[in-house]
This record gives sequence, structure tokens and C-alpha cells, in this order.
Amino acid sequence: MESPSAPALDDCLKLLRGERDEQRLAGLLLATKFCKGDDKDSVVKVYGAIGDRFLDRLLMTGMGKGVAGVKVVEDREVYLKLAVTVLAAFCRVPEIASSREMVSKVPVVVEIVSKSSDSLILEECYEFLLLVAAASENGITIFYKPGVLEMFAPHILGLSDGSRALELVMKLLQIILNKLPVGLADPECISGLSSLVVSLARQFGVLHNALKFDALHLLTSLLSSKSTCLYGALVSMPTWSAYIRIGILEILQNRVVSSEKLQALLLAESVMSIVGEHWLLEQSELHDDHGSLPVDKNLLLVLETSRVEVAVLLNELAYIKYEASNSSSSTAEAMSLKRQNLAISYSLIEKIIKLISNVCDSEGCPIKESTITKAINGLNETVNLVLDFLQDSKDHGQRRGDDLLASVRIVGSYLAETPFACKEKAQGLLEYMFSVEGEDESSPFWSICFLLPMLCQITMEIDGCNALTSFGGHTAVIDCLVKMISQEGPSVENTGLALLACETIINFMIKRKDLEIKLGGSQLVHLLQALALWTEGWKDPSIVMMAASICSLLFDLTSEGFLLKHSDFDSNVLESLAQLIVRSLNQEEFSNPTIGQLDLHQIIRAGYAQWVDRFPHVRNAVEQVRT
Repeated sequence: MESPSAPALDDCLKLLRGERDEQRLAGLLLATKFCKGDDKDSVVKVYGAIGDRFLDRLLMTGMGKGVAGVKVVEDREVYLKLAVTVLAAFCRVPEIASSREMVSKVPVVVEIVSKSSDSLILEECYEFLLLVAAASENGITIFYKPGVLEMFAPHILGLSDGSRALELVMKLLQIILNKLPVGLADPECISGLSSLVVSLARQFGVLHNALKFDALHLLTSLLSSKSTCLYGALVSMPTWSAYIRIGILEILQNRVVSSEKLQALLLAESVMSIVGEHWLLEQSELHDDHGSLPVDKNLLLVLETSRVEVAVLLNELAYIKYEASNSSSSTAEAMSLKRQNLAISYSLIEKIIKLISNVCDSEGCPIKESTITKAINGLNETVNLVLDFLQDSKDHGQRRGDDLLASVRIVGSYLAETPFACKEKAQGLLEYMFSVEGEDESSPFWSICFLLPMLCQITMEIDGCNALTSFGGHTAVIDCLVKMISQEGPSVENTGLALLACETIINFMIKRKDLEIKLGGSQLVHLLQALALWTEGWKDPSIVMMAASICSLLFDLTSEGFLLKHSDFDSNVLESLAQLIVRSLNQEEFSNPTIGQLDLHQIIRAGYAQWVDRFPHVRNAVEQVRT
């Protein structure tokens, strides 16, 4: 039986194929009835009859950029509504939505979005954009073209809480960001993404429905990418980080599932990586009407949430590793996810440790003393849990794993600030922590690097030196330094770790007679050669004085004759080391030396007096300068 709507559809198609624009407009108005629902065939027939050229002309007319045979230009908004309505309807058929003609209209529709305030027009536009983006890779790619996101993103700010338009936008952005190309470090693309962050941040701060979590996930996806270009663009943009702080704290202080809290923690960690740890203590005046929490509560809320997650994750990881019998791929995936989540919480706690240390050292501390005490007590408790986790791993013979390496790192970070906290437990595990390897390491290196801030502190005391040397840890520190400063060794972003290693070596070398430290000839030679290579061309007095101090302390253990006879020693290195000593003894080379540099100068002078007769080449170099 013929459908009762068939004659009406045929009439509509005749009008659409008419020669005059008035006929086509009448047909298009009639066609809106057939473009609703799931009747794909009718939609395809209507689209085939109307043709793309007429749709383009109608769209331009509605935008005020041309007249499609219509005399009454004042009614152009009617044509614009009609155009975007039928475009959205056509794109409900994926084959049409993915067509080149529809993809080419994305910039035009984005421009309409950026200029229109009509809610119905906006809804139809957002639905069109969503359908095109979802239909094909080409539909997605066009959103990454320069200028598209810049024009589109700011308009998101004006969408009201709970509106269908905002819901469509969130779905659209999920598609765009989920398929974000790897090569979007291009400055032209970064401009659009940074504008998008600003718009999403405000919505995240003010929304009070389920879309708040959509904004959370979108922001987390953007900011956890660790894009240097994006981070650089955001640093100079105002208010976005304040809105994100408000949104994060609202989530953390309410009853939400753990996965959403972890997302909020990841976003907090990402923002602090961009603008610095002090972001957590800022209170910005925003135009929106919502009060902000006191800075003390901000700090404790993020810290306590992170601590809870660490406690739960460590317990779950230990269970999966040592008690669960299932070793399936699903278990491996669960462990991988828990390790990632643990890394997020650890990183946040490390940043809070740094924040507390910095504000305590500054004048006008913005945090109450009671809050600092509460935070430190909480940190002590968490670090004890981490040490228990490491002890459990030691007992089970586990030494490899990124979760173990991250655990060593947070212990090193915290005990660098409070070296006597958890003292016995930490020193009892020191040898084990020196043996921990990351998943991609063939031998321990980063575990020792992560412990250097703590080692630098504990080796200032004799019992700390004893704890280190009791298992040969001092030789591991020396090997670590050689790797860091050798051309063939792992690169480091700055000299900070190398200087910490130098300071640790100086600490235990000064006490070497009480500790009865012994160094093998090869290790001594390799360290001297690495120091000579490292300091060539350096003008930084910190590096010169540190290296010269170690060199002076090592010279006291050997002689020029021994070094020149050693098979691994390059005789040219002796000249470099002599010039290093010359530079360090010449204080005029350093303007305004620090107290630390003056102390190092005393170590070098005292050592020189002890070993100068055993190093005639060095003595001659020094005397040449003096004369």
C-alpha cells in the first residue's frame, strides 16, 4: 500500500526542483516536516532535490552576505533559522553529514555560532557541528584549522547551565579532543586550544549539574597532555586557573565517586605544573557570584584527598601483586591504571610538600600554623604508609616497577624537608631503595637521583653517613654522579641533581676518616675524569667550586704518580684538573661569593696544603698564576 505521505512528499520534491527560489523556499519549508524522525529515505530524496548550491545561497542570505532571490532582506533571520534547521536535519543521515559539501560548511556555521544569540539557531548549529564531527575524519579535521576554535570557543562562555546547546557542545568537544592529532603543537592550533581551555574553565567553575563532570574530563584531557606550547600560551591568560580551582574544590568537598575525584586531582596537578604550586593558595576575585574557600581549607582538602587515594591505591596494589591469584590481562590493566592514579596523587603531594616548604620560608606566611602542623602530621602518616609498601615489596623480593620508583621519589622529596621524620624506618630501607629500578631501567639510577635531596641532608650528620656507607651506598652515589655528568650518561634537565650528588659526596668525604671510606682506584679515576670533563667551559661558580672541592678531597687519597700509571687515566685530564684547582683558589674570579662558596674554598685550600707535594703538576700550575 502506498504511504499516505507519498503524494505530499512528491509535491514537496517538485517545489524543491522548481526554477524560482520562491518555489524552492516553499518546498524547503514543507520539507522540514519530512526531515524529522527516522525516515532516512525521505531526507535523502529532499537533499538530492534541493541541491547544495541553493543551501549555500540560503545560508549566506541568512547571514546577510547575499540575497538568494529574496527581496525582503529584513527577514534574513527567518532564512538563517530555516537553513540551519534543514542542515541539522540532513546531517542526521551519516552519509550526508560526512559529505564534502557538509564538511565545507563547518567554518560558516561556526561563524554563525560566534555571532548569534538566538537559542534555537544555536541548538541547530551545535547539532549540525556535532553530527558532522562524528560522521568522518574530515569532519573532525576541519575544527583544527586555524581560526575555527578561536571563533567558536569564546561563545561557550555564554551558554546557560542546563541548556541543550551546552549539552551538545560538550558532546562535540569530547569528539574533537578524543581525536586530537599528535602534531597540534603548531602555534596556530595552540591559540584555539588555549581559548577553549579558558571557556571550559569558566563553565567548569560555575556549572552545578552533570555537565560539570564533562567539563572536568575535557579540561583534564587538554591540560594533562603536557604540551609545552599550550602551557606557555595559558600562563599569560587570566582567570581560567581560578575557575578551575573553584570547580575542583567543589568536587572534592562533595560526595562523588572516586574516579571523578581522581580526575579532579589530575587536573589540579596539571594546573600546578603550569602556573606553580602557589595556585592552591590564591584567592581571585571573580565576577560570578560564588564564594571561595579559605586557603587553609583549599590546601587541606587537596592534600587529604590525595592522601586517601594513596592509602587505598597502595593497599590495592599490594593485594594484586602479592595476594591475588589471577594474572590475567584484566589484572595487568587494573594494575597499570592504579599505578597511573598513584603517580597523580604522589605528584600532587610532592607539589604540596614544596609549597609548604616555600611558604614557611617566606615572610607573611598565608597558612595558619595549625594548618601546617596538621598537614605535616598527615604527610608523616602517608610517608610511613609508603615506607610500609616498600618494606612489603622488599619482603617479596620485588625491586622493579614504576610504582616502587615513584614511592622512592616521594620518600626522598619529603625527607629532604624533614630528614628526621620516619628516620629509623627510612634508614633501614635505604639499601633497598638504592636497588629499586623503573620498568625501563637496566640498573638503578633514578632511585638514587630521587633520594639525593634526602641524602644531602642526612649526610650532614655522622649517623646519616654511617647509614649510607654501611652498604656501600656512597659508591653508588659516586657512580650516579659520573653517569649524570659524563657525555655518555643519561641527560638531566639542569645541574640541580648533579650539585646535590656533589654535596652528598663532599659531606661523607669530609668525614672519611671517621667512616673509614675506601674507594677503588678505578672509581676514583672515573670520577676525576668526569669532573674534569664536566667543568670545562663552565663559568658557574657553584659547579666549579663543588667539583674542585671533590677533586681536592680525592687528591688526598692518591698521588699524581698513581693516577698517571693507571691504565684508565688520560694524562691530559691532569692538566684540566690542575686548571680547575687554579680557578677555585683564585677568588677574584668569583664576584660576591656566597657563604657556601667560601666554605668550599676553605675545603680546597686545606686539602691543597695536605696533598700539594704529591701533585707537582698541580703545584706548578698554581704557582704560575701566583707569580
